[in-house]
Amino acid sequence: MTEDDIRDLFSGLGPVTIRRMFGGKGVYYDGLIIAVELRGELMLKGDEVSAPDLEAAGARRWTYVGSRHGKTVSMPYWSVPDGAIDEPDAFTTWARKAYEAALRAPK
Repeated sequence: MTEDDIRDLFSGLGPVTIRRMFGGKGVYYDGLIIAVELRGELMLKGDEVSAPDLEAAGARRWTYVGSRHGKTVSMPYWSVPDGAIDEPDAFTTWARKAYEAALRAPK
């Protein structure tokens, strides 16, 4: 996914800034990280408030197995719900929820 593609997706929310990070990209809105793109997959920030909505929409939480103790680590990012990438209004709703999760995150 190119940076222009990402900017287009988030245009309903407003202008975003994109920064390289961990072999992928971080997507920032109003100075807060609201999404990451890793290995071609865009993932939106979520939290305990938005998680039920994300799960109900079929989104998957980003997890990985930690190398230190072999335990599964859950990250605060979720796949984009099915169909939202192709529907600008739906994507904007999810982007707004990601921003709200970023606002609630501890500083």
